[in-house]
Amino acid sequence: MTTSTTADWTPRPAPAADVEAVAELRATVLRADLERLGRYDDQRVRQRLRDGFTPAHTSVVEAYGAFAGRVALRPAADGHWLEHFSLAPHLQGRGLGSAVPRTLLRGTDADGVPVRLNVLRGSAARRLCARHGSTVTSEDPVDVFMAREPGTTRLT
Repeated sequence: MTTSTTADWTPRPAPAADVEAVAELRATVLRADLERLGRYDDQRVRQRLRDGFTPAHTSVVEAYGAFAGRVALRPAADGHWLEHFSLAPHLQGRGLGSAVPRTLLRGTDADGVPVRLNVLRGSAARRLCARHGSTVTSEDPVDVFMAREPGTTRLT
């Protein structure tokens, strides 16, 4: 594998058979933030993903021909929810974290619908979402809720 920055990725449908790989990635990626917030539970972090896993709205992210992460874009009455976006730690900082949402947001912009999401308080994901035009709508002791109106930022 090269060490250059890349935005090359391929989405593929996420069948139900992918749920365990996706749950394991979630536990790995969220562990530090959840521990910092005093909320990490080794079983619960995986079970919450299993309970909410909806293959119809989930895509697996592949990079370098292998599983690299996952993202879900769930339709809602008032737009879409961007959920469960995680990348394998060894692939973070290489452009994928921007390329994946940029592609999804082009689609939601074309549809003219807002996107809502939540990130953990203190997470680097908040800065990533803000760079793509999301603004804070509310916060609680654990979560920061954000929204992005269509066309808020230039997605080049």
